[in-house]
Amino acid sequence: MTSTAAPSAPVSPLTGLPHWESIPDDIPAATAEVKAAIRARIEASGRTVAQVVAEVEAFLEEEIADIEATRARGEEVWPVIDYADIAADRVSDETLALVRRRGCAVVRGHFPREQAERWDADVVDYVESNHFFKTYAGPADDFFGSLGSEMSKPEIYPIYWSRAQMEARQDARMATVQAFLNRRWTSESEGRRWFDPEVDTLYPDRIRRRPPGATSGGLGTHLDPGTLDLWMTEGYQQHFRHLFSGDVAAYDPWDAAYRTEATQFPGSTMCSAFRTFQGWTALSEMRRDQGVLHTVPIPKAMAYLMLRPLLDDVPDEEMCGVQPNRTFPVNERYHAILTRALSGIPDVAPGDSVWWHCDMIHAVAPVTDQQGWGNVIYIPAAPQCTKNEAYAGLVREAFLAGNSPHDFPEENYEASWANRFQPDDLNEVGRRGLGL
Repeated sequence: MTSTAAPSAPVSPLTGLPHWESIPDDIPAATAEVKAAIRARIEASGRTVAQVVAEVEAFLEEEIADIEATRARGEEVWPVIDYADIAADRVSDETLALVRRRGCAVVRGHFPREQAERWDADVVDYVESNHFFKTYAGPADDFFGSLGSEMSKPEIYPIYWSRAQMEARQDARMATVQAFLNRRWTSESEGRRWFDPEVDTLYPDRIRRRPPGATSGGLGTHLDPGTLDLWMTEGYQQHFRHLFSGDVAAYDPWDAAYRTEATQFPGSTMCSAFRTFQGWTALSEMRRDQGVLHTVPIPKAMAYLMLRPLLDDVPDEEMCGVQPNRTFPVNERYHAILTRALSGIPDVAPGDSVWWHCDMIHAVAPVTDQQGWGNVIYIPAAPQCTKNEAYAGLVREAFLAGNSPHDFPEENYEASWANRFQPDDLNEVGRRGLGL
């Protein structure tokens, strides 16, 4: 009896690597095949994979040492910017350089405190007036199941179309900050324009409300740009072309080349949009020791995550635990060097916003008997591009029907809620963000 090996994937004429534009039938075999091809391509540069990874590790050690020294001096690792300085275009070159180095920022006074607190009250009225807690059926996906998440009464509400959320999304102050953040990226390279930094699309996400006294297990270290598609699809292979050629110095985590068109494998953890920054806007005060967001504030750490699976201590058919339809895990077994750099946000007030590079490792710290509320509206920066224009059509359909957006489970709690945000309430920013 003879066994038949799985057929090899087609080789991309652009990357010289085998590629799959949908989830391969035999994931372990495809993983081994693409890893062997990337190793061979790196070794063709005259260096081994181990030498290339060692170069990345040397860079990381320098960055981590700086982060640790900053913490030891009692200084903020996260850059903090006043909204007024963004609006007046007077953010210093030093601060701009720090945002690119750290890949994250807190915007103070993004919205007036009283406006954020009104939005917080509006959210409560919206869910209670529609008897949400009587109909809520619990989490509809296992998005964070592999990360040891522990949640009780919903912290993450599958609500998208409240007046508070939509007003924040289409506010001119939000558009100002999103454009500022989009400009930190290289939107034109390789002779092409990948996105328009001045125009954002509307990417609806959920709400978090964590009450005083809550105990939460937090959320483990992970990132959200994709899963095996980052190694296997042609567009992402092009985006990471320098890493897959062993040229770490040429890799720029701020260059959007090819990723605004790259295919993603479907699943409940997929983000159909290209987000330059993930973000949220605070609706309550949150102290830094009360179960808040942490990141590894090193955008180029992505180089380590993409190359680490190629080392000999990782089985050929594995990618350090990365699987389709799961968040991208970062763990002590394979990524211990990175977790040393985890750094939390500073204290925030209602109306402040928090932002981090879309490829950045992040986590939420656990908390016991939380002091005060922990309420946020998730709003990213998602500039106009091929990928985001396509998703805007799906968002528009969901908005008009009051349904859950395409990237989220089909819970559709709001479809019958008469007081959800209506098309006549859209302003110019909102209509543009929905492609209207």
